Amino acid sequence: MTRNRPWQWLSGLRPRLLAAFALATVLGAAAASGASYVSARNTMLGSAQDDFMNEIKRQVTETLPQLAVPPGQADLEQLAGALTGSALVTYEDSASSGRGLPLSSVPRELRDSLKGNDHIEFQRVLVDEVPMFYVGMPVLAPDATGASRPTGIEVYASMSLSDEQRAIGELAQWAWLTVALVFPLAAALALLAARGVLRPVRQLNVAARRLAEGKLDTRLRARGSDELADLVNTFNETAVALDRTVGELRQMEAAARRFVADVSHELRTPLTAMSAVTGVLDEDAGQLPPDTAVAARLVSEETRKLARLVQDLIEISRFDTDRADLRLDDWDLATAIGDSLAARGWRDSPDLVTELPEGIGARVDRRRLDVIVANLVGNALRHGGPPVEVKLRADATMVLVEVSDHGPGIDPAVLPHVFERFYKADSARARSDGSGLGLAIALENARMHGGGIYAENRPEGGARFTLHLPRFTEVAR
Repeated sequence: MTRNRPWQWLSGLRPRLLAAFALATVLGAAAASGASYVSARNTMLGSAQDDFMNEIKRQVTETLPQLAVPPGQADLEQLAGALTGSALVTYEDSASSGRGLPLSSVPRELRDSLKGNDHIEFQRVLVDEVPMFYVGMPVLAPDATGASRPTGIEVYASMSLSDEQRAIGELAQWAWLTVALVFPLAAALALLAARGVLRPVRQLNVAARRLAEGKLDTRLRARGSDELADLVNTFNETAVALDRTVGELRQMEAAARRFVADVSHELRTPLTAMSAVTGVLDEDAGQLPPDTAVAARLVSEETRKLARLVQDLIEISRFDTDRADLRLDDWDLATAIGDSLAARGWRDSPDLVTELPEGIGARVDRRRLDVIVANLVGNALRHGGPPVEVKLRADATMVLVEVSDHGPGIDPAVLPHVFERFYKADSARARSDGSGLGLAIALENARMHGGGIYAENRPEGGARFTLHLPRFTEVAR
């Protein structure tokens, strides 16, 4: 029996469906939120930066006609004053004018990239945990040919992106909050989806168990037209076919049992007459010619075997049709077993060793106990090695009768089949001394008493058959 470990429920279909559905939903929500966050972040930064650069361009363009080239210090100061926010204006690194933006604070990479360039440059840097946006713009003016040429004037301006950073942070929080809120929703949807999938699976499981219990009329109602409905329809078709097949087999089995019972009863009367005739032949065999005497004894022996077979078949048919009766009474088992051995001439046999302590009583059917003992001991004497040991033991509730021999034992491949009807260890052997029903009848008689018989090979060699019977319990049939 397999024990259920506490974590085994995690391998069930419901947890796996729940985990897969929830994971897919959460990953989808996270991907959507992440994409929205990145898009919104880029849009916010791009809009702020473009607005700032366009404003700087506009201010420089409006002030440029008022400047002299090359500019003087006053021209640089005029341009710096026209710019928004922190700004710095330089001319060929020899003169500069600024407001709140020293040249040392402008990133070196930005200044280097602006040298000899004719278009605007920008760079984002982190200054004391504050994101800053720097813009570098060369001032262009038309030459004698009308083409725009760098004048050597460079404009630098900076803008804090702290407001944008704060807005982007709030946006990230909302994105994570959205993912967190999606998780319980995904779990609820996963439970609903798993319920819809698992309900027919559970119904199929219950129906399959009912079929295994023999309730072959079990059917399921198909709902919808999906794959699960197809599975239910297939199950119903299988159950119908199984019901039909088992019904036919039961009818064939019942017919076979009736045939055996009828044939056995029909043979009993002529066999009784034949047994009487063969008994007379046995008595007169000594007065017959030798060949006739041998034939008479052979007919007598075969008639007795056939009579035993018919009697066993009649007994088996009683078990199969529940017509076997059980007449219980209190018996001293040592006396009952000893009488069974003595009635067959085994009690004084040198090949038989008994250990039957007196005083062990039980409620048994004396006739059926006699059949059990006769089959077990007779089987050991015929097929096992001497000596055969018969031991009686008991405790407060159970009686054990052990029949052991010192022969080669039972082939392990044969051992599971020794109580089957008509089973022969050697399939090539057409006939045997017995009917092949003795052990099967013994087991049925033990079960009628509420007990049983089990067979095993002894470690020291030989076979052991153990009969166990309850002493005082009610008989269950």
